[in-house]
Formats: sequence, structure tokens, C-alpha cells
Amino acid sequence: MTQPGDFDPTSLTLDDARRLFEQLQEDLRLADLAYHQNDAPEISDAEYDAKKRQYRALADNFAPLAAEATQLNSVGAPAAAGFGKITHAIRMMSLGNAFDDGDVVDFDKGLRKYLGLGATAPLAYTAEPKIDGLSLSLRYENGILKHAATRGDGETGENVTANARTIADIPQEIANAPAVLEVRGEVYMSHSDFEALNQRHAAQGGKTFANPRNAAAGSLRQLDPEITRARPLRFFAYSWGELSEALASTQFAALQRLRDMGFQTNPLTQHCETLPELIAHYRKIEEQRATLGYDIDGVVYKVDSLDLQARLGFRSTTPRWAIAHKFPAELAWTRLEGIDIQVGRTGALSPVARLHPVTVGGVVVSNATLHNEDYIVGLDSKGEEIRGGKDIRIGDWVQVYRAGDVIPKIADVDLSKRPDDSTLYTFPTHCPECDSLAVREEGDAVRRCTGGLICPAQAVEKLKHFVSRKAFDIDGLGAKQIEMFYNDPTLPIKTPADIFTLQTRDGATLARLKNREGWGDTSANNLFAAIDAKRTIPLARLIFGLGIRHVGEVGARDLALHYLDWDVIARAVDAARPAALAHRAADEAEDAERIAAAQAGRRARIKEVRDKAIATYAVDDQARSAWEDLTGIDGIGATLGLSLSDAFANPDERGAIDALRAHLTTLPPEVPTQSSPVAGKTVVFTGTLEKLTRAEAKARAESLGAKVAGSVSKKTDILVAGPGAGSKEQKARDLGIQIVDEDGWLAMIEGA
Repeated sequence: MTQPGDFDPTSLTLDDARRLFEQLQEDLRLADLAYHQNDAPEISDAEYDAKKRQYRALADNFAPLAAEATQLNSVGAPAAAGFGKITHAIRMMSLGNAFDDGDVVDFDKGLRKYLGLGATAPLAYTAEPKIDGLSLSLRYENGILKHAATRGDGETGENVTANARTIADIPQEIANAPAVLEVRGEVYMSHSDFEALNQRHAAQGGKTFANPRNAAAGSLRQLDPEITRARPLRFFAYSWGELSEALASTQFAALQRLRDMGFQTNPLTQHCETLPELIAHYRKIEEQRATLGYDIDGVVYKVDSLDLQARLGFRSTTPRWAIAHKFPAELAWTRLEGIDIQVGRTGALSPVARLHPVTVGGVVVSNATLHNEDYIVGLDSKGEEIRGGKDIRIGDWVQVYRAGDVIPKIADVDLSKRPDDSTLYTFPTHCPECDSLAVREEGDAVRRCTGGLICPAQAVEKLKHFVSRKAFDIDGLGAKQIEMFYNDPTLPIKTPADIFTLQTRDGATLARLKNREGWGDTSANNLFAAIDAKRTIPLARLIFGLGIRHVGEVGARDLALHYLDWDVIARAVDAARPAALAHRAADEAEDAERIAAAQAGRRARIKEVRDKAIATYAVDDQARSAWEDLTGIDGIGATLGLSLSDAFANPDERGAIDALRAHLTTLPPEVPTQSSPVAGKTVVFTGTLEKLTRAEAKARAESLGAKVAGSVSKKTDILVAGPGAGSKEQKARDLGIQIVDEDGWLAMIEGA
């Protein structure tokens, strides 16, 4: 059985995710209104909590959905006008998840690799229960509570200072504190207090509350602090934000310092020296879960050393040094009523199981992902059997599982209940949207529509991606509006450029738009203003917004940092095209020859065949140099380079890109404000680094404004060569590039 920890959001089609996302969004909105405005909750705590976690996972993993995630950080009904907003000095991050012991082992291995630690080197952790409540940040200045803010979207939260002052666990003044101290933790309500509160309300003829978490969240967000005072809220401190001085040298000691200041910290927090200790403590807490007296949904592990936490740093939304080990998946059996095929923006055909509705982990599930055609026939990505090799057929009884914020998946099939007339499911070879041929390339697990922009599913999904939060983020132009315009014959938006000609296309746009339901002069003019505001856009956002396969946020940023200007990128990709084609031809020839050689017991001709394939293309030095420069960018490589080259060489895509560029001014990426001796230089690391891991060295160089490349070229400025540098060092010498060892590099950047 595939484990929940194996879940990979990138395997899902956006349509699959969107369908579930929109249903959850409506369910949460109605649940919040029922509880907070009508005092008549309609779903249980487990149902609400599971829906919210699943909804958050969809928003985190699909940028187009994140732009529409109105319920992501809501705590009850829409925010009251009486609450001000507070911008967090340091972003309040979320946590990555582990779903089984193997995920925890992988987490530990990843940290050791990043830090350059051996498998037996000491690496201590803290382990503490993950409270299922509402995150709160408390800011103290000179020992006095200045303000309190909810997590909000991580950047900005609601000002709930007056309400926080009514919670007994939150000190108003603290002694021996740093001049600036932001204490972070969780507001919750114990089971006994929750029951007593409901009993009081019932005795008074009032409405009772749905669950402790919702009761705590709603109580903290009351406009009248006296209502909050009457609600038995509690607070556990577990972390901190901005500090004027360090609390301690370790996580565990810092929590002790917070306890000494008067904060409540969880008594089940434990210092663990080894992985077996972590897992054992997880099992202990799991056994006590029902008797703790408050809700938890897992155990959080954090690297204990704060120095190591600083070295490990953060990803875009999560710290590298912490993970939440969630409690196990919940399972249920139901009938598979159908299999739908959905088409994403890259043309991927993704199968979705349509299920007879069943409750799994407090959520009514009617859809589940089937990943790809191999998963349906009972094979994994390596061609090995899963589910004992049992295929999945319409009409089967299937086992469905979900864990926390994971999209439901099919885990098993009950062959004893398989109908006698069942037949093998045949995966389509043509796109269900445009009937174009759907092909599966060698080594790809996914079958893709070849229709490109003529495929309406791909075109509309590309547009939704283009306006998503991490791309152009145009206020008032989300997924629903894109669908409306795409299907509107009088105001069509078929390509990104159409967005920027919407207002001036024929002079009648405003009149046509304001007559539509939900639109008027104000909303139409607001949309036009929002579009105009995005005519100047950071280069990385433009690259990401194009929706080119394999080009994610990180790849877009790396390209922007390397080339700095769109026209430079375009010229470089065009120049590299012959070499890109040669690379692909060589790979295909090598694969074919390898198969033939293996069958015939011959391998000697493989290099000869590859060289001959490359020679069939007239790859001059300029093309080869451009290709090496493009694919030599650290983190880019041949796969992304080929995808970029294919997009630029496709007449329809290139035409759409060029038409868009005529309406835009791009901003180069920001460079570090600090002075640095390596700012703007291209650096290559090779050989073994003994004082830094490769990941640390790259992150440090980029923070100082340097570009990090994976290969040596004429554009390389510095080669940092450790023992075993090999051919890169020789090439750098041949090109006259500055070469330093690790100590020389550290001396060069010292103090920067």
C-alpha cells in the first residue's frame, strides 16, 4: 500500500484540485456563517478541521488556487471592520508534514546532508505536541505587552490585543526579558472548559458551540473583549519571532526561559538525542492523545541547536529545521462509480476517481486522485507492483485514505467484490477536451495532450496560472473571471496579451462589462486599474507566469538572476536552440542504441552513436556556448532548458509571449543592499567542500548577490575548488578564470 507520506501534489491535475478546492471553500464559508453568525453549527469539529487542513494543502501546492483562497486564514466569519491589521516583523511560517516513520528518517537524512553531518554525528531535537488551536504572536517591548496578532496570511494578522489581555496564560508584563520579544504560540480551549462553557450556555437557553478549536478561534476574535474574558481560553508558547537578543542557545533552553518569564509551555515537550527517541516520544504522546484534555493532531520535531536552525534557514513557506509528524491516515471502503480524465495547463491527462460518497477522517469524500495510467494498472513509477499488482476498475470496491491535509487516494481494491462483468480500464489516447493525440514520452509517467493552445483546457488553465497570486496577481481577475472572459464571445481573453487590451480593444468594453451580473462602473474600472498596475512586473514573475513546463518559482528566479533582462533571455534561448535539438537527438539516439546493445550484448558503439547524432545538427560555438550557459545555471539543467527552448520555438507560444511583452515593462531582480566583493559575479563550486555544505555555500553566495552556476564557461568569474575538483578546475585554468580554495572563498566573503 502506498503510504500517505508519499503524496506528491505535483502529480495532480489542477482541474482535479480545483474541483475539490471549490467544494471545500463553500463548505467552510457556510460552516463559518452557521457558527459565528447564526450560532447553529452544522458540522462537527473533526469535519471542520479536516476540511480546513485539506483546503490549506490545496492552496499551498497550487498557485492558481492560492490566489482564490479566501477561507485560508479566516477564523470564523469574515473579519470584522473593528479589527486593525498588524504586519509581522518576521513571517509566521507553516510546517512541513511527515506521515510515517520513514518520512521522519528522510527528514533527518536531509538535514544531515545539508549540514554535512555523518549518519552517527550528534543531532539533537525537541519534540512537542502539535496543538490544534489558533496561532497567536505576542510582542513585548521593554517587558510590556504592546500588541497581539493572529497568524493571518503569515505576513499580516488581525490585531486582537485587547482580547489577548483577557487570557490568564498571557502575562501583561514580564521581567528579565529582551527589549524586543515576540512570543508565538497557540490559543486553545481545554475539553473540560469547552464542556463547561457549553453547559452554561445551554442552562441559559443559549446556543452551544461546535468544538473547542472553533470556540477558541471565535472567542479570540470577538469585538467585545468582555465576551473573550468570559470564554476560558488558554495559551501555550512554543516559539518566537523578532528578538533584540537571543533567549538561549537551544530550543529546549529557550522554552525554559519562556517558562521562567511566566509563559505556559507544553509539559510533554522533550529533548531527544536520537531518532528512536523521537519516534518513541511520538508513540507515547499518541497513546495519551485521548486523555490529554485538549486537541492535538501530531507531534512537532525541531532541531534543538539554534545555531543549526540559523544555518538551515527557511524554504519559501516552511523552516528546514522543523516538521510536523501527523497522526495516521483514516480509511474507508466505497464503490468506484467512474473515472474522469481532466486536462491541466501542461496538457497532462490526470485520472480522477468518482466515488460513492463516504466519510473519511471526518470529511465526506466523493473524489480521489488516481495519479496516472500506471497507478490504475497497479504499477509504481519504477514499473514495480503496488497493491499486489491489482488493477483498478469502474465498479470496484476500493479503500480510500486521507491523512490531515492530503488529497484522498485509493489504497487498495477488494477483488472479492469485483463485479463479474468488470473490464480493464482503457486509458484514452486522445484528449477528451480537443481530441488531439495524447502521447506519453519515454520516461514520463504522464500522457499529455499535443493540442497546445488549441486545447481549451490547456489555454484556460495557463491563463488562470498567469493571473495567480505568485505570478501576475491581478486583483479582480481570478479563476472564475478568467473562465467568464475566455468563454465570452464579445469580450474574449484567449491569451495573456488580451488581458492588457481588454479596456481599449474597441472602446465598448466598459459598457459591455458593466451590464453583466456582478459588474458595474466601479468594479469594471477597478479591474482596469488593477490590470494597468501590472504592466510593470518583476522579471521572475513574468517568467513564472508564462506557465512553461518545468519552470517553477525557483527556476524563474534563477533565470531572472542570471540574465537580468527578458530580451537577454530570449536571445540566449534562441541562440541555444540548435544545441538543444542536438542534445535531445543525442539522448534519443543513445537510448535506442543502449536498448539495441543490451539486447545484442554490445555497448561499444553508444558513444559513437551519440557523437554522430550531435554531428547531424550544425551546432556552432555560439549555440553550444549559449546552451552551456543556460543549462549551467545551478538548478536549471537540460530538462528545464529543453522545455524553455521548445516553448520559445513553438510559433503559437512564441507569438503569444511576444504579443504580451509589447504591453509590459519588466523589472530586474533585486540585488542585496549590502556591499559585497562577489555581487554580480558568477561563481562555480566544485570538488569537496570541507567547512560548508554545497547547499550552504550556494545560499551564502546568492545572499551576497553572486550568481551560482553548475558548470564552468567564459562567463564564470570565480571557481571555488575543493579536493577532487577535476575537469572543471582544468577548464577554468584554460579560460584564465580566478580559482580559489574554500579558505580563500571564506576569506573573500568574510564580513560581507
